[in-house]
This record gives sequence, C-alpha cells and structure tokens, in this order.
Amino acid sequence: MTQATLQETANIPPLNEESGERHWRDFFGFSTDHKVIGIQYLVTSFIFYCIGGVMADLVRTELRTPEVDFVTPEVYNSLFTLHATIMIFLWIVPAGAGFANYLIPLMIGARDMAFPRLNAVAFWMIPPAGILLIASLVLGDAPDAGWTSYPPLSLVTGQVGEEIWIMSVLLLGTSSILGSINFVVTLLKMRVPSMGIHQMPLFCWAMFATSALVLISTPVLAGALILLSFDLLAGTTFFNPTGGGDPVVYQHMFWFYSHPAVYIMILPFFGAISEIIPVHSRKPIFGYKAIAYSSLAISFLGLIVWAHHMFTSGIPGWLRMFFMITTMIIAVPTGIKIFSWLATMWGGKIRLNSAMIFAISFVGTFVIGGISGVMLAAVPFDIHVHDTYFVVAHLHYVLFGGSVLGIFAAIYHWFPKMTGRMINEFWGKVHAILTVVGLNMTFLPMHKLGLMGMNRRIAQYDPKFTSLNEICTYGSYILAISTLPFIINAIWSWLYGPKAGNNPWNALTLEWMTTSPPAIENFDKLPVLTTGPYDYGLSKAKEGVPLDDPNPVLSAGPNSVLRANPDPAVAAKSEDSK
Repeated sequence: MTQATLQETANIPPLNEESGERHWRDFFGFSTDHKVIGIQYLVTSFIFYCIGGVMADLVRTELRTPEVDFVTPEVYNSLFTLHATIMIFLWIVPAGAGFANYLIPLMIGARDMAFPRLNAVAFWMIPPAGILLIASLVLGDAPDAGWTSYPPLSLVTGQVGEEIWIMSVLLLGTSSILGSINFVVTLLKMRVPSMGIHQMPLFCWAMFATSALVLISTPVLAGALILLSFDLLAGTTFFNPTGGGDPVVYQHMFWFYSHPAVYIMILPFFGAISEIIPVHSRKPIFGYKAIAYSSLAISFLGLIVWAHHMFTSGIPGWLRMFFMITTMIIAVPTGIKIFSWLATMWGGKIRLNSAMIFAISFVGTFVIGGISGVMLAAVPFDIHVHDTYFVVAHLHYVLFGGSVLGIFAAIYHWFPKMTGRMINEFWGKVHAILTVVGLNMTFLPMHKLGLMGMNRRIAQYDPKFTSLNEICTYGSYILAISTLPFIINAIWSWLYGPKAGNNPWNALTLEWMTTSPPAIENFDKLPVLTTGPYDYGLSKAKEGVPLDDPNPVLSAGPNSVLRANPDPAVAAKSEDSK
C-alpha cells in the first residue's frame, strides 16, 4: 500500500463528491470561505497581470526603435510606472496571498482562516486600489515618477497622479498586513492537534516567513508614503531638499520595505516549488528542516540588505561594506533551497507534466537571477551598472523567471484541487515552452545592454543598442502570446475537463485528503495524519503496522509524522483496550 493510499484510507469516509460545488455567483460576492477568497485573489491578480503585460508590450514597442515614435515620453513614463506597480502590488503579491488563502487551512487541517471576515476585507481592498491606478491612466493624469516615486522628482511631477499612486499603494499595503496577521495566527493556532511545526508542509513555513516580513516592513513604507503625501499636499519638507528635507531618508524608508518585497514575492513560490518537486519526483524532500529554516533566514536577512539599492546615493563606505556583505550572505539560504530541490529530483521518477516543467524552469531561471544578484551586491560592479538594463535583467529573472513561473507551476499543480477537473497537459506544455522562450528572449539580451551602458527608464537611446532592443521586443510579444493558450486551457478545462478525483497526483499533504473541490468546511471530521508530508516511496505494510491500528507509529524518515488518531471515539477505544 502506498503512502498516499494510507493517508487517504485514514481519512475515509470521504465527503460527498458534490459537496464542494459552488455557483459561479459565489465568486463575485463578499464570501468568508477561504477557498472562494483564494480564487478571487488569483483571478483578480491574473486580470491585473494581463493589464500590466499590455503596458509592458507598449513600453517594449516604443523601445524597438531608438526614436520616440510610438508613444510620447510623458505617456512612456506613466506606462512603465504603472507596469511595475501593477506587476508587483497587484499581481505577484496578491497571487501569493491567493494560494496561501486557499491552501493553508487545507494543509493544516483547519476549517477556515482564523479571521474569515478580516480575510474578505483584505481581498476587497485590492480591486479599488487597482481601479484607481488604471483610471489615472485613462483620465490622463497617471503617476510618472517611476514605481519608486523618489523625491524630489515625485514632488515636481503631476500632483494628482502621484497622490493616486500613494493612495493605491497604501490600500494594497494595508491589505497585505491584514492578510499576514491572518496567516500567522492561522498557522500558529489552528493546526490539527497532531501536527507539530516540523510536520507542516514547507509552503506553510514559507508563508510564515513571508508574513513576518510583511508585518515588519510594510508599516515603514506606509510611513514614507504618508510623509511624501504631506510634502505634496501640505507643503511640508520631510523629503524636499529646498526646505531642509532629505530625499535619501525616503530612499532608506522605501527600500526597507521594497527590498524585502522581493522576498515577499518569491518566498511563497519557494514554498510552492518545495511542494511540487517531491510529488512529481516521487521522492521525499531532501533537507526538510534546512529548507524550512532557510525561509526564516531569508526573512531575517531580507531586513538588513536594503541599502544595496543605494550604493550610488552617497552613503558612507563602511555602510556600503556592511550591506555588500549581508547581500552576499543571503545567497546562502537561497542556495540551500536550490541544492535541496536538485537533490530531491536526483534519481527520482520525474513526471514531466506542466507543473513540473514550470518548476524546473523556475529553478534554472531563478539561478540566473541569483547569480546576477550576487554580482550586483559587489559595490564596484553595482556602481558601474547602476540604473542600467543589467538591473532590469536581474529584476526580471528573479521576479518573472522566479515568481511568475512559480505562480504558473502552482496553478497547474493545484488546478485539479481547486476545480475538480484536470487541465489539458498538451496546451500546458505549449504554454510552458512559449513562456520560457519568451522570457529568455526578452530579458537575456538586457544583461549585455546594461554592460554596454544603456540606461533604464528612457524612451530614446543610442542607435547602437537597436538590434538587442528589437530582440527584447519580439521576445515580449512571444510572452504575450504565451498567455493565450493558458487562458483558453484554464477556462475550457474548468468547464469541461475530465474529473480529477480527490488526489490525482497521489500526494500526501492534507489538502489532497478531501474532495476536489473541497467542501465548505474542508473536512467532515478532524483529519488524521498517518504519514509525513513528503514520505514518498514508503509503505505502511513494510513497517508491519496494521491499517486499523488507532495509534500507529512509523519510522519512515526524518519527515515522518504518524500521530495518534484524534477521533475521540477511537482514542477511548484504545484506552479501554489497555
């Protein structure tokens, strides 16, 4: 008997197959069901991804030629400002929250989040924030000081557009804080009684580390934006050098959030990849505790690296040295994860389905982004390429090659659980191939552009950069086209795909131990843990433990967790037999 069968057997009788069915109208209202909210997060963030992607293609179309011949410089500035803001605050961050909302209660055996109404409020702050940003572009008064909004530039551009940007980001930051409070309390207080912290799935560890980062760093960004708003509207001079203010203080406050934001965007998908690779390699995860604690290490170190964005701002040499060292050190826990994933795949029975292809692509492209990140951590090199396209290439290999590929890997992996249907694998692989080709064609040449000296955030450039920019632009079109088979495939499969069953991947974590899609309260009784979350390739029969043993103990490996059956009747029967 396989471990997956053992885990499923321990949790029968299963729920009614139709118990998870919902009407489509449920997803357009104020629901407190964490699964509905999770899907609302994912669909909403994907819509903003498409909008941000259109803006990116407009920017790349302008950059196909060295002349300003497609959009005006003012519109160009607004497009790249909104593109970056949307992709960070309205796509990647909410997508991570969406998976966390859907999966965390299921993974820990809870019936919902700790604060369901707060959970709904956190989501419903996102659509108005996004609508504000889009409306500013349509109305012709969009922010155009870049997604960093550095003063004094942001103090002399359009005041209305800048205030809209500040309001939107404050709403989105508040949403993140509310969601993170919910995740932390849920993980600490609502695990099934038999689940210790070292039996939590690694996605839960990753979300705990992410939530801690959000709670510590986001209020600092909020403070910076409120003070910037005072400078804009009330005439104060917190960051205005003409009145004695210091714009470098804004940079410190902004990056104290916005570099940890990189880890806020990548840690959830580190967790997702740690779930996907063992399942589709059919091997126990290599180094469970190392991966778990490396997430916490990244969360801590992420708070003390922010000033590597400011090496050219005039900060003292000793401060540069400190932040160079801490930035290089943060590569260590990240490397632990990479080597653990590779060791997990080594010798495994790998299923090259869509989820696994995206996961493997995630590992490869993220390593490229990580290597260029270590290069940028070195002060001399950073000064040379600061504000060039080398930085743009690094950023996109980390956030697109990392976070976005992680999002798609997670969607393909958990699509059967969320919808009860299997997604079409052929078109999933087409989507993966087009995405990886488009990604590398768009962003790989940017490394050379940066080394050649092409500045970022400009619409007009030296003609010697034309050929590489043409390659980048055509690659961005391939990325745009790659989204089409995914959209069609997801919608068609959700409506007409073959039924998935409860556990099509034969996985071991608790979200697969209920129906697909899950019922309103997830489980009809307290779920039972009979294996570790990654004990693939092991069987209860090998250990000689009978299936009806009310208190099974299995020594299957470092991640094994066989606990007493929490059902009171079974426990009482066990005590009577003694």
